[in-house]
Amino acid sequence: MVTLLNFKLQRGTSIFEQVVFAAVKACLSGEFKAGQAFPSVRALAADLKIHPNTAHRVVQHLIQERWLEVLPGLGTVTAQPPKARAGDRQRLLNEEIGQLVVEARRVGASLNDVMRALTTEWSKLERAREANLG
Repeated sequence: MVTLLNFKLQRGTSIFEQVVFAAVKACLSGEFKAGQAFPSVRALAADLKIHPNTAHRVVQHLIQERWLEVLPGLGTVTAQPPKARAGDRQRLLNEEIGQLVVEARRVGASLNDVMRALTTEWSKLERAREANLG
């Protein structure tokens, strides 16, 4: 089922990780704009059909990671995308890319397959951002 974060829950990955990823992607693509109200824990849980405790964890994590902020009297809103912290780029390029390469090799994907998929995803995010902000 498609949700307000425009994704479908997938088996094999934790619901928490999927919702956090979808929210960050929605922020980066401009689907959620800075200052826009973010769904309440109750609304998030109901819309995604997830446990309210999971929805609460997601919201708290996004606040901690500076993707959301709490404004007294207004509630939880989308923040400006946070600046990368020291080590974020290095972690991505060393650890997460390493995991992608290992998994790609495990399933028999070629370097060209991975590069094509990476380019496609990068372009989709850019097009979504342009459409949402332009």
